[in-house]
Amino acid sequence: MSDPDQSKAGVSKALWYTGAPLDRLSHRRADDGWMNNKLYDSESRIVAVWKDKSLVHTEADGALLPTVGEAKELLDAGRHHSFLGMKKGVAYFGVDLSHHEDPYKAHPHIDSHGAFEDLRKVGPALEQEEGSILAHARGLMFWHNKNGFCGVCGAESKAEKAGSQRRCVNPDCNSLNFPRTDPAVIMLVYKGDNCLLGRSPHFMPRMYSTLAGFVETGETLEEAVSREVLEETAVVVDPMKVRYWASQPWPFPASLMLGFHAEAETEEIMIDEEEMEDARWVHRSQLDNLEDIGMKLPRRDSIAYRLIVSWMNGEA
Repeated sequence: MSDPDQSKAGVSKALWYTGAPLDRLSHRRADDGWMNNKLYDSESRIVAVWKDKSLVHTEADGALLPTVGEAKELLDAGRHHSFLGMKKGVAYFGVDLSHHEDPYKAHPHIDSHGAFEDLRKVGPALEQEEGSILAHARGLMFWHNKNGFCGVCGAESKAEKAGSQRRCVNPDCNSLNFPRTDPAVIMLVYKGDNCLLGRSPHFMPRMYSTLAGFVETGETLEEAVSREVLEETAVVVDPMKVRYWASQPWPFPASLMLGFHAEAETEEIMIDEEEMEDARWVHRSQLDNLEDIGMKLPRRDSIAYRLIVSWMNGEA
């Protein structure tokens, strides 16, 4: 399998949506004066989010990150502003426009230069650093939209520390809420020259991928891998034979994908029909021509794709 992300040493672990170039400057978040100056600095960059979509160029590949000087209207139209970090002296702010029915009315010229697109659709066409910045903003704006009220007492909450936390406005409660990231394990299970691929009912037609699932309370990552494989396919994986490979932020909406290779102890498959539509062992030699057997690999910006390619290159 040829892949542009392979290097002589193997598959690059520079996964899409990683490689964040911004210094998050957490010690500056409580400095309201400094932060306000940066928010309205004409050179600061706006990372606009509308619902689950990010602003990208329409005429060329790449993110559309206008300066405040170019598009202050976007800043003024935002419901939430969150400081993302600094790069070479320039501040970046996530701005949420999700409360607008038509986000293009927030700026008079935005529709002639850019469009709001699903980041997963355009991610592979972006520079890695741009993809990381857009993913950061998308995840943070999603969190703000889902946490407008306190989960303890039900009162409203307000953003604090440059959008890095929310506090309940009820003085008798005063609870703090922080951005949530859900850890999920994703694993390429193999035995000999065969790997285990599964198909969920919500996948695109003919797409098969690695198995995955969320980590539950009180278990290790290795135990989560073993449990998920057993629950979905009845294949047994020894937690001691689970090896970490790499991780990938996946803010769709709020996950961190923790990638593993895992050697199976058994081969018999019995799928959980509530979770899986199909699961099968695929020989290494078949992965180059999956179309011949009516299958295709997951999207190229996913860690699932990289886990499969790295196993083919003998990195498991």
